[in-house]
Amino acid sequence: MIFLFTDFGASGPYVGQMRAVLAANAPGVPAVELLSDAPAFDPRAAGHLLAALAEGVLAAVRAPGPPGPAARPPTAAEGAVFRPVLLCVVDPGVGTERRPLAVLADGAWYVGPDNGLFEPVLRRAARAEAWEIAWRPAALSASFHGRDLFAPVAASLAQGHPPPGVPVEPLRRPDWPDEAAEVIYVDPYGNAMTGLRAALLPADAVLEAGGRRLARARTFGDVPPGEAFWYANSCGLAEVAVNRGRADRVLGLEVRTPVRVA
Repeated sequence: MIFLFTDFGASGPYVGQMRAVLAANAPGVPAVELLSDAPAFDPRAAGHLLAALAEGVLAAVRAPGPPGPAARPPTAAEGAVFRPVLLCVVDPGVGTERRPLAVLADGAWYVGPDNGLFEPVLRRAARAEAWEIAWRPAALSASFHGRDLFAPVAASLAQGHPPPGVPVEPLRRPDWPDEAAEVIYVDPYGNAMTGLRAALLPADAVLEAGGRRLARARTFGDVPPGEAFWYANSCGLAEVAVNRGRADRVLGLEVRTPVRVA
């Protein structure tokens, strides 16, 4: 399975072109859009979001389903597709000297630019290796490596082929925090995900955001309509929300708005 994580937006021609290349190069391998509106031009915020989303979705797809009839044994071709691939493009430096990268972290492939986007994934992985992608297509546009370079490599990896490159030490960002005390994504409902992992916060932690002190709740229905709070969302991040309202408008939140643990 291939997951697409980009800042291309839900409209426009870019995601569709990448999906077309994936379908041509890995027929029969499902391609799913994990996120099309990652923080634009912001590898740091996008990297924290990627690490959390990947952890959540990979755990979900690897979990056993309900009991049912015994599944047929996989064919040889199906058996080769054994690792999920995350095709990740938040790439403000496309066409420059930044390297194209394939990372194998805890049994999943990540393909994208070597600009720090994979820093949070690498920090949290028990085991990780990286390769600089040496392969180049016959035609490589200067501004759309997602389609011309990263998508064909992701398709190849999804079919069990080795990475077409050489082992490298990826670019590291030691100045980036382990926990990003800021908003890293605002969803269509106006809920603001932070880069703080909820499991690392005290159970009674109070967050400060948008000039307000916010208590923790388990879920939306545990607070009255219109009340702001924070909770541990489905991918393990501390998320600021308003029950039946928009936290971004009520509290004036956007990507990179600071959040403080009071």
